[in-house]
Amino acid sequence: MKDLLLDSSVAIRFSGHETFPLRLLWLKKAYDAVASGVTDKGTFQEQDAIARFGVGKNMAMAMRHWAVACGIVREMDGKLEVTKLGRLLFDNRTGLDPYLEDPSTIWLVHNAICATPDVATSFFYVFNVFGQPMFERHDVVKDLSAIATARGARATAETIKRDVEVVLRSYAPRTAETGEDAAEPLLAELGLIRELRTGQFEFVRGPKQSLSPAVFAYALIRYWRRWHEDAPTLSVETVTYGVGAPGRIFRLDEESVAFRLATIADVTGRVLVWTDTAGLRQVARREPLDGIDELMLLERAYGSRLAA
Repeated sequence: MKDLLLDSSVAIRFSGHETFPLRLLWLKKAYDAVASGVTDKGTFQEQDAIARFGVGKNMAMAMRHWAVACGIVREMDGKLEVTKLGRLLFDNRTGLDPYLEDPSTIWLVHNAICATPDVATSFFYVFNVFGQPMFERHDVVKDLSAIATARGARATAETIKRDVEVVLRSYAPRTAETGEDAAEPLLAELGLIRELRTGQFEFVRGPKQSLSPAVFAYALIRYWRRWHEDAPTLSVETVTYGVGAPGRIFRLDEESVAFRLATIADVTGRVLVWTDTAGLRQVARREPLDGIDELMLLERAYGSRLAA
């Protein structure tokens, strides 16, 4: 799986977050700024960014980075614009979750950051390539440094060390921090990584009760389209362990994946269906992937909260 990151056609990146994990209100602030007409990406670097966003200049640059990494805004021809996903979630009038009150949004953010290697390579590596259930920080730094060296990337060992630290503190923050650093990172709520002792971590695998069936289906369709576009079926093992697969990114065990796939027809309107023939457990698609609008699934993920 490391070969994927060694491929020169695959973009890699170890910076942009200014060493700040993603915070709770940053995505909403970035979305509002771009939606209201702040389309010059340099605006997040200018002096008035401090007054506009209520954070320091480096944090404002980190906000822009995370908004792009999460697919809330995008850069087009040197300008920023909000995406369809950004509008769906954060629009003040019609947004499904403008203030990140629903765990579905956090799962979507996690999937966006970790599903592809080009914006946040270390996040992608940790959740898709790194195979140890228990590990130490330097294990990840060593592997990523070797990849960067092989690729001739302009990333020093210190840069990669800081990048890995951001990954780990995004999910397992320190408890002794003060000030802005003490604000719990957004992704910590998911409980996907925990620190056993200083410098030693482990992934937390299990059913993930707060992960809605609709968000799982959304992630599966995006994975299918990116990594297995021509495949009519995917096995339980592929959805659980494949690079970029929902089971791997969400740290679901195999039986939890099988359970979710067994009921996926109800979530997708039978666009995806479960089959279990001769002991071969898999999910099949009943129409071309290009005809599936995965964003429509997300309204189901938020339906119960919006109806309350």
